[in-house]
Order: sequence, then structure tokens, then C-alpha cells
Amino acid sequence: MHNLRALDSHSLRRGSLTSLLLAPALFAGHALADGFVEDSSAKLTTRNYYMDRDYKDDGAKSAAREWAQGFILKMESGYTPGNVGFGLDVTGLLGVKLDSSPDRSGTELLPVSASSGRAADEYSRLAPTAKIRAGKSVLKVGDVSPFLPSIVASPARLLPQSFRGAYLQSMDIENLTLNAGYLDRINRRDSTNYQAMTVASPNRRFNPAAESSHAAFFGGDYQLSKGLKLRAYHTSVADLYRQEYFGLLHELPVGPGVFSTDLRAFISNEDGSAKAGKVDNRNLAAQFTYAIDGHRFTLGYMHQSGDTAKPYISGTESMVISEMAMSSDFLNPKERTWQAIYDYDFAAAGLPGLKTRLRYLRGDNIELPTLGGAGLKERELQMEIGYVIQSGTFKGVGLKARHSIYRNDFAAGAAFRDENQTRLHIDYTLALW
Repeated sequence: MHNLRALDSHSLRRGSLTSLLLAPALFAGHALADGFVEDSSAKLTTRNYYMDRDYKDDGAKSAAREWAQGFILKMESGYTPGNVGFGLDVTGLLGVKLDSSPDRSGTELLPVSASSGRAADEYSRLAPTAKIRAGKSVLKVGDVSPFLPSIVASPARLLPQSFRGAYLQSMDIENLTLNAGYLDRINRRDSTNYQAMTVASPNRRFNPAAESSHAAFFGGDYQLSKGLKLRAYHTSVADLYRQEYFGLLHELPVGPGVFSTDLRAFISNEDGSAKAGKVDNRNLAAQFTYAIDGHRFTLGYMHQSGDTAKPYISGTESMVISEMAMSSDFLNPKERTWQAIYDYDFAAAGLPGLKTRLRYLRGDNIELPTLGGAGLKERELQMEIGYVIQSGTFKGVGLKARHSIYRNDFAAGAAFRDENQTRLHIDYTLALW
């Protein structure tokens, strides 16, 4: 009764029509010749995921706690012979509920019924992607997953989030990687179908109901020298916002280690009819890392100015220095964020596969007029340990445990709540051919 299937009838018809249209181009003539089949590969990833949000405030819901099993099958063809090669990738995804209940659903591991609050027993989808290669340029059409500064397909739950559209990546110019794309729908990480894009609006930042017809992006990474990379991208999410990004990555040997500099700047304004409301944000960040003998010490600072928060597409990640934080995004209006991270890779001590992380973020100067006023604060402490088994029957099995302690002084009703959060997952990827 509560099962959610991969595609509704309209999506199924659309997918079947797309497959029929693509079939002649992909399989006619030399489609099964050397390259298309011989260079193909397939792998199956299984992910067992437990997530627990133990809320420490007086909200109506005391916890969000679920356990699920995911399966991700990726089949990638090679390319047909010739100056222009054609190929086809297909991804099959299945999520299965292991434990959940209406009083603690909502971790985004599983789809949830809006009326009952009950999580689906299972959900699945099939995601085909046609691809064309010419030289060192590849165009993908269908289900795509860009991982770029302003468009980040989220990998942070049971099944990965993706988009429907076209994505071009070119490396024909030496030391330059160009990326461009057009996206018209998003498939969220706990969803089975493509939906219109909206802007992320935690803490009532923007109008969450405003929808965009499409997003477009272009830009590139230029390797100026061995240790210096420059990045620049433009992104527009139609009638919601547009965003410019500029970045610099630099590595310099210092003593026995390596010192890294990471500078990022996002400039955001409203686009078109501005259906999500006013957008006026400048997000500037600097992060510095020193790595030596398995140790990595990182310090970072992020400063936001302008009248609003930094916008990003709802359901995705934002590639600021607080990326992949567990409990908050640290992107509230006027917020200033300090970050310190310590990573250690035990391979340096003779234990390959074992890694740990300790991370602390603190934001202040936050302005939320309807949720506490000005001068608000938030902080998050994260601890992480992961191990990939190196040999034996279970070689390649990865185990990871993450825990965060998050507190803020926001008023009741804020999207980010005081909580202790735990995530445990076991991942294994098996090469099928």
C-alpha cells in the first residue's frame, strides 16, 4: 500500500519513448563492435545505512531514526568506433526499508507519505544516460550527476541524487577542463521521480514553493601550473537566482609536508521574475591545510554579506567550506563561520584503510528576523572513523561511523534543531565485469 515505485505511468511512457528514439543511434551499424561492448563495465554497490537524529529541544518530534538497505547497479558501455563514438550508461537504484515508523521518519533515507508520515517499504528507479564522445569531449544526455561548485549532486544518503538534462565536459584544450550543462528536473535522494527545481529554504530564507523551469551552467578549471588551479563558473536557475563562482587552489611543499590554500567566492542575485524572493549574497571563504605523515590540519573562515542567505538548489549540497556538515549548512544571512579539521590516515602508521576525522564549526552574527533576531550563533562538533577491509573474504567492505553534536540559539520553528546525530553505513562495491 505504501510502496513507491520507480516511475509513474507518465514517466514510464516518457522513458520508453526516449529509449526508442535513442536506440537507432546507439545500436545501429557498428554499435556492438569493438569498444561498445569490450570497453563496457558493470558494478554493484550495496549500502546499509542507519541514521539517527536525537533532538535536544522541545519540538514536537523527538527523533528522526531510520535504517535502510540500498543497491546501486551501474552499467557503462564503451563507445562505438569512429571519430564520434556513441555509448549508453544505465543506473538502477533500489532502496529497502529495514526499520522506520511515522513518529521518527524523515531522515531522507526513504520517501515519506505526506499524509501519514509513513516511510515507503521500498523505492526504485531506472536511470539511462546516452553519451557521445568526440576527441576528449563527452556529452551526456539523460540522467546526469554534475559535481561542480554551484551544482552538486548529493551523495549523502542511501541513494545518490541526480538531475535530468544534458552535461558536456571537454578536456580538448591542454590544462583546461570545461563544463557546461542544461538541467530541467531534479531527482531527489529520497524520491523516485523527476521534479521541478526549487531553492533550499531552511530557516524561512526564501519562498520554498517557487519552481524553476531549468538551470544552466558553464565554466571551467584551468591548471595554471603544477600546484595552482583556477576555477570560474556561472550558474542560473531560471526565475530563482543566478550565481558566479571564482576559486583558487594552490599546493606548496613546505618542509616535509604540503601546504594547501583553497579560496572560494560565490556572488548570488535573483534571476528573472525572482519567484523565490530577493537574493543578495556574497559568500567569501579561505581555507588552509598542512599535510604531513598522515596528518592533515585545516583551518577555514567563511564570511557572508548582503541581505540574504546563499542560495542553492533544494535537495543538493553547496560546495562552501562547510560542505558535508551533518546538522546545518552554516549559510544563514550575515553568518561568519570558523572551521577547524584534523584528519589522520593510519596508513602512515602501518594500518592502511583506517581513517579518522575531528571537525568543529562555529557560526555567529546570524540574522533571522522571524527566528530570534540578530547576533545568533550555531556550532557543530563532528567525529568520524572509517575503515576499508584490506584483505580476506570481506576485502573492499567499507565501514564508516559519523557523529555530530549540534546546538544553536534560534527560536522555535527553525529548520536546524539542537541534536545529537549518528550515521552508520557499510558499503561494498562488486565489479561484475
